[in-house]
Amino acid sequence: MNFIRLKGNLEQRNLDNRLAYDPDIIEFYLSEADLEDPDLIRDRIRQLHERGVKPYLHHPPMYQGTYLDILSGNPQVLRFYHASCELLARICIEERAKCVVHAHYVDTHSCEDVTRERTVLLREEIRKVMAYSRDVFVWEDSTEGLFSYGCNPYLIDELIAPLALPLTVDVSHAFISFGGDNERLRDILIRTAPYAQYYHLVDSMGLTHDSLQLGLGKIDWRMVKPLVQDKDFIFEITLSGDHYDCTPMVDSARYFADIAAEERIETR
Repeated sequence: MNFIRLKGNLEQRNLDNRLAYDPDIIEFYLSEADLEDPDLIRDRIRQLHERGVKPYLHHPPMYQGTYLDILSGNPQVLRFYHASCELLARICIEERAKCVVHAHYVDTHSCEDVTRERTVLLREEIRKVMAYSRDVFVWEDSTEGLFSYGCNPYLIDELIAPLALPLTVDVSHAFISFGGDNERLRDILIRTAPYAQYYHLVDSMGLTHDSLQLGLGKIDWRMVKPLVQDKDFIFEITLSGDHYDCTPMVDSARYFADIAAEERIETR
């Protein structure tokens, strides 16, 4: 296994760059505008299937310049949230893909008041989206707010466990939410393992959403690797410019593979 698992957009040039590395998985990060052309999304998924690459989509993060929140007080945002989820559920079911979705992003309504009652409210709103498809969506955590492991002590017991919610665990988001504490990160990776289907692997200094190449931050990847390596994941590294060149992601995959090689040597 080469661990080449990458993120990109729908531009053909962008996709061709990633396919040149013979990846296992590609995640397409979608924008609001991308949803206006469902056939293009389908075409890109089919290209991946033809190459034996497993496809994931990422639900658009924004609507008309506003970050999404399933508890938003803006009815237009809520309409877009549900209509886009319904559309992507249909595409994923028909084209054999999965879709990463956030319940909310930072600096939204769901970050203002973290309580058990509001966690239950969030749970019931997520249940409505799951009605479009239980098997398509994998829910990603945030660095702050109700869907943050470090900020919400009720998240697992009151929301994830009752729904048996399929998760995308973003390792850097969790690390940041714990203020850069690797022991707490390890604990949450173990606690979420029964629900986690997918991981975003990206390094961080643990202070802000810095999205670093593996090895450039403070995450203990020797600890993380055995907890995630048997499930799907991508290396979600911030890229410069037009995001065409995915070298930092490929270098992260090689770093991850080198950790595996070192462990094999040490256990002889």
